[in-house]
Amino acid sequence: MDTHSALYEQGRKRLEELRQLPPRQDKSLQERMLAHGITRRDFMKWSASVTALLALPLPFSNLVAEAAELADRVPLIWLHLAECTGCSESLVRADTPNLDSLIFDHISLEYHETLMAAAGWQAEENLEHALEAYKGKYLLAVEGAVPTANNGAFLTVGCKGHTGLEIVKEAAEGAAAIISVGTCSSFGGIQAAAPNPTGAKGVYEVVDKAVVNLGGCPPSEKNIVGTLMYFIMFGRLPALDMYNRPKWAYGARVHDNCERRGRFDAGEFVEQFGDEGAKEGYCLYKVGCKGPYTYNNCPTERFNHHVSWPVLAGHGCMGCSEPNFWDDMADFEKPLGRQLLHGLDATADTIGAVILGATVVGIGAHAVASLFIGSEED
Repeated sequence: MDTHSALYEQGRKRLEELRQLPPRQDKSLQERMLAHGITRRDFMKWSASVTALLALPLPFSNLVAEAAELADRVPLIWLHLAECTGCSESLVRADTPNLDSLIFDHISLEYHETLMAAAGWQAEENLEHALEAYKGKYLLAVEGAVPTANNGAFLTVGCKGHTGLEIVKEAAEGAAAIISVGTCSSFGGIQAAAPNPTGAKGVYEVVDKAVVNLGGCPPSEKNIVGTLMYFIMFGRLPALDMYNRPKWAYGARVHDNCERRGRFDAGEFVEQFGDEGAKEGYCLYKVGCKGPYTYNNCPTERFNHHVSWPVLAGHGCMGCSEPNFWDDMADFEKPLGRQLLHGLDATADTIGAVILGATVVGIGAHAVASLFIGSEED
């Protein structure tokens, strides 16, 4: 409790400092909500849900609400490198505006190639101005891997032809904190898959500062907004796991929170897509689900306004939030089963424990027998 009290006091002081700064938006968050028919009650419910997402006690919801209102005091520079823009799409492609997208609109977004109107020389000037004017104060978000081969020549950006490697290094120098949004910027993603001719790497491998990795292809909009809110609220990075991912988002295996976990324990598996087991919602392990090896909150937070996620929609988890997933998790529609991984022959749960440091979870005899049978057949 003492730890939470100290953290609460830190957040209160941080927000008081932000309140002294002039707003950078012409409309307040309350005005934005009113224009979209979002009530104060909806806002406080959202604040409580974000508080729970961040694994904080309920009293912190007042800080979350205040931090959201003051989000325009924190400059955000968002870079695009080798990527598909799917992570930004995760935030902005909503059928109706919700509070997550409104917070993203309200924050002081100084540079974002996809969303800003400026182009060419004007865009370059905007970035240069933001890097200088807010040096040491801005939050840097990076979307996309960093090509490093041939001194970064595989990616040049803008009318001046700077490499992505040059841009991210310069931007990182003056950043108060750095967030890698998505698996590409976190670990290299698909661009870093073998043979990786461009030398694509995660941001943390090319800069000399701590980087928060938000793995996922794309990550949940909740994980993006939650991380932004944490920094706004406390001016610091959250507790991170061994891969520098926030523990509140990546602290549990997909397998452990999956709605099909009971089917796994009972040994009830989909044998092929479209069979009777698939129609009954059986476990997707035999058709390639990588949930036992993947850490993310997809089953609890889901996507598209909490509507669904891949396993609920009928396809197994691909493990996209893990390092080297494109190589390590393939084939995506076949089980890893009893393959030798890192020299160890194991069942689904013990593989997850060895590779990712999870606690070994006991599984039922029916599940074990079914897995072994499936492995022999494969």
